[in-house]
Amino acid sequence: MNELKILGISGSLRAGSHNTALLHATRKFAPPGMNVEIHEGLRDVPPYDMDLDTPLGRPAAAQDLRDRVNAADGLLIVTPEFNYSIPGVLKNAIDWASTDWTGTEGPPLLRKPIAIAGAAPTNFGSVRAQLALRQVFVWTDSDVVTKPELIVFRDHGRFDDGGDLIDETTAGLLRDLLNALAARTRAARQEDTGR
Repeated sequence: MNELKILGISGSLRAGSHNTALLHATRKFAPPGMNVEIHEGLRDVPPYDMDLDTPLGRPAAAQDLRDRVNAADGLLIVTPEFNYSIPGVLKNAIDWASTDWTGTEGPPLLRKPIAIAGAAPTNFGSVRAQLALRQVFVWTDSDVVTKPELIVFRDHGRFDDGGDLIDETTAGLLRDLLNALAARTRAARQEDTGR
């Protein structure tokens, strides 16, 4: 079977982010046949501007993000929680990847298989951020993996000083989430082939 191409996006811009570290851990724990490409350009995506959101007017970083989402078989989004919700930079990126005002491109997130995870130092982890993100993906009609949930609470004890994931429970849940995303992505491929 062809390799599954997954685009990974961290909702954190912080250099020492455990969310970004968790995303990088996917390269170790991904199932055979899955390649996770990590998007590093979130900082460069400008604030969403509907006046520029056309095939010829879109800023280069926003168009690059859309192209990567379109090219991916599925997405893995790992997000921290800010003010009981998702970071503005992540919501902004989703806004750029969710539209088709001209009716000529197709929204990149439409029916795209997506898995969600998140880490935070609190006892509740990123529960509220993940709920907010799931609500956004209802509108985009994306195909979100519902289980397992990967909510990494008290995240400082789950990574070593180099940012490597060392907690076996978290690693096991990450493996399970990636396997569920792989299954969802393969099912979407079969559905597209059958049309």
